[in-house]
Amino acid sequence: MNYASIKKMDVANGPGIRMSLFVSGCTHHCKGCFNEEAWDFNYGNPFTQKEIDYIIDYISDEHIRGLTLLGGEPLEHVNQQGLLPLLRQLRSRCPKKTIWCFTGYDFEKDVISRMMKEYPETPELLSYIDVIVDGRFVEELKDLSLRFKGSSNQRTIDVKKSLDAGSVVLYDLSQGDYDKIVY
Repeated sequence: MNYASIKKMDVANGPGIRMSLFVSGCTHHCKGCFNEEAWDFNYGNPFTQKEIDYIIDYISDEHIRGLTLLGGEPLEHVNQQGLLPLLRQLRSRCPKKTIWCFTGYDFEKDVISRMMKEYPETPELLSYIDVIVDGRFVEELKDLSLRFKGSSNQRTIDVKKSLDAGSVVLYDLSQGDYDKIVY
């Protein structure tokens, strides 16, 4: 897996001050994408244990709330394979940090119905992710007033509650406790 960039202090892609990892590679090619250069799976640099250590060391600081995965597309199969070692180590060393993931895939149709069956990495990967913002970016539905989303078709999903319920449970950002996920 390659990555496009790592942002140390990101406040736009999840609650609080977060570190964001932008992976390379995306097959969605959404019109109006803000990160077109990351569509190329070969863009950027190889993601290695060096980057994993860098991310975990930085996130260990108490003022960082967690990690956000974006792209490119984090749930492309090759990217799931590349992200799994990071998420395993992050959960082991920083269990209270939240992990958010932005994906153009539909949670029920693509992630649950297809990926969970086709890719051995998907069930374990989902076990580490707290919140998924799903759905392709649709330029005609772009809405700058939305919190942590680009277009109105996208959903903010509580992954653990959804997996337990067997259906999508939306994450309620209006409660003001979105930065206090505790399971």
